[in-house]
Amino acid sequence: MANYPHINRILVALDCIVFGFDGEDIKLLLIKRNFDPEKGKWSLMGGFLESDEDLEDATNRILYDLTGLKGIYFEEIQTFGKVNRDPVERTLSVCFFALINIHAHDQDSAKAQNAFWINLKNRPELIFDHNEMVDIALERLRYKAALHPIGFELLPEKFTIPQLQKLYEAIYDSLLDRRNFSRKILSTKLLLDTGEKNENSTTKKAILYKLDKDKYQKQFNAFHYFISDSVR
Repeated sequence: MANYPHINRILVALDCIVFGFDGEDIKLLLIKRNFDPEKGKWSLMGGFLESDEDLEDATNRILYDLTGLKGIYFEEIQTFGKVNRDPVERTLSVCFFALINIHAHDQDSAKAQNAFWINLKNRPELIFDHNEMVDIALERLRYKAALHPIGFELLPEKFTIPQLQKLYEAIYDSLLDRRNFSRKILSTKLLLDTGEKNENSTTKKAILYKLDKDKYQKQFNAFHYFISDSVR
């Protein structure tokens, strides 16, 4: 098989910013490295692209190994390629962010990778250019969540409007008007009333909704404007 002459080989890594929501806070799934380089420091979870893999297949593999989940929502952010970003070898990193229900994943899978959920507000210093990756991913998450229904990926199958509002408040680190938020969410027609109520609520039991998955798929790229311009 013919090769390109005089071309240096460069490694391709995939780094995943995995966001989760525990009902109160947005969290990051981070790894405490037990290998060199930067052993003992915190980093994003990732891996290297195999020669027979597409980028999407490789990302699915990495996320499955980390969480035990398939069909996770993720999207590519950008490629990081500064010459000295990795001290060992010239490496390009294709960066993705992923959204998962923090209570649904296989926590044993994460622990096997030495990975832990860390509150986004308390994230430690990360290796290489991973801090920059997280900053860009958070900016993308806030932009997309304001316009598209991706926030539902972070919730359990059944949820209340107050729980959904708390999620958006955590994403934007800002309080939202209850009535305005409820009106906007219900106007999307994306929610189905389950006829059940949250028995664990300490206040008046709230209605449990679930996502209308057919409308969710059809309207995913529509602009819904879930929150006000002032927050965005």
